[in-house]
Amino acid sequence: MNHYRQRETNLYQPGQKRPFWLSRSKIDLFLECPRCFYLDRRLGLGRPGMPSFSLNSAVDQLLKNEFDLLRQEGKPHQLMEKYRIEAIPLNHPDLPLWRDDVHRWEGAHVHHQPTNFEISGIVDDIWTDRKNNFYIVDYKSTSTTAEISLEDEYKQGYKKQIEVYQWIFRKMGFSVANTAYFVYANASKNRPRFDGRLEFEVQIITYEGNDAWVEPTLWEIKKCLDSPKVPAADPDCEYCRYRQLISQKLK
Repeated sequence: MNHYRQRETNLYQPGQKRPFWLSRSKIDLFLECPRCFYLDRRLGLGRPGMPSFSLNSAVDQLLKNEFDLLRQEGKPHQLMEKYRIEAIPLNHPDLPLWRDDVHRWEGAHVHHQPTNFEISGIVDDIWTDRKNNFYIVDYKSTSTTAEISLEDEYKQGYKKQIEVYQWIFRKMGFSVANTAYFVYANASKNRPRFDGRLEFEVQIITYEGNDAWVEPTLWEIKKCLDSPKVPAADPDCEYCRYRQLISQKLK
């Protein structure tokens, strides 16, 4: 059993000389709740962890395996042909690092000198066209009878995720298209029997990213971390609300 404890590593210190590593997921946390972000990155009091969804991870890995076979051959996947996407899976020596196949938890990263942040993100895949443009690809798995779209409120974070990746690779010097792709694997629940297997319908959803928000957000994060004051509780944050209710009950 993992016991909750205050973290003592990777804490931000105002004025520190070494670059401060800031992952895509921590940028998401700041956008969601600056207070939770500050408690995590300044004080080492992160939100309690959640177990990973191993079934989702299995789908991700199987999709990677499938695209890797075509990557070695320089051929497009049949889904690309179905959706008339003129690209092939990128074959690049650093892709295992960017996807974190090597389990270093670094991914693709770039130094943002004005804030002294090292911005990192772990991608699922990258496709490329004849002009060597990069297309960021993210694998998602679900099980629903509803039409899959990116308009749900919680999926707005998916869009931000893509845009941070686009920003990172542009800063790394690559030509990155605004167009990105979500490869969605949707498990069917309408079969009469389980028989020890799941059947998925796989589709591609196109998204046009805009990373213009990333740079100003990094400056907001810098201002937040440099402040000695903990940000106010966010009324829309369940964790902030939980802490408030506990404090009230224990008075």
